[in-house]
Amino acid sequence: MKMVLRLLLSAVAVVVLSKVLPNVSVDTYATALIVAVALSILNFLVKPILTVLTLPITLITFGLFLLVINAVIILIADYFIDGFAVDGLLWALLFSLLLSFLQSVLFSLLKEDTK
Repeated sequence: MKMVLRLLLSAVAVVVLSKVLPNVSVDTYATALIVAVALSILNFLVKPILTVLTLPITLITFGLFLLVINAVIILIADYFIDGFAVDGLLWALLFSLLLSFLQSVLFSLLKEDTK
């Protein structure tokens, strides 16, 4: 149940960011839910592989290259999901940063409700 609620909160975050950022668009709420599921799957399967492959540059940049990896994950989701569009790497990077921040705020609200 908690995982479903986290996916719904992630979908809400995707919708909010698509309204705030001009070069990010999501067609419907169902598409936002699909984006949330796809990002979860990509973060689980693809991100560890990319992290291992780019370990030298990640170490040289003191971990800042992980931000680029997150942006690439967003662009991969953009490629596979119709109705979700991000215009370029910089917008994907900004979307990724804001999505992480918004998710942490929403998930912290979720933790306070369960006490």
